[in-house]
Amino acid sequence: MTTNIVRDKIFVLLDKIRNYMYNLQWKEGVCMEKVKTIASIKNDIEQHIGEKVTLKANGGRKKVLVNDGIIDSVYPSIFVIRLKCDTQRTVTYSYSDVLTKTVQLVFPATI
Repeated sequence: MTTNIVRDKIFVLLDKIRNYMYNLQWKEGVCMEKVKTIASIKNDIEQHIGEKVTLKANGGRKKVLVNDGIIDSVYPSIFVIRLKCDTQRTVTYSYSDVLTKTVQLVFPATI
């Protein structure tokens, strides 16, 4: 039970850090706000194909699903994550899910 609480606190902290760093872009010594688009989200996810990822998704009705998996493939409108569980289940999400923060991805290499 305490592991889940710690994990949730880490997600909140990482989300704040990621939002701060993602929305800032340095150009010629001046900090400018970076526009987050579906194309930039797709490019970011494409760079991590085959890598481990921790997925935090809104399951509806106040449920939050947290799973570990690997980014399996990327398509024009969606991306596929193979979950690490006994059944080797796959889930698909759209890039707009990431944009609207219905789905949050955390890559261990960026922690």
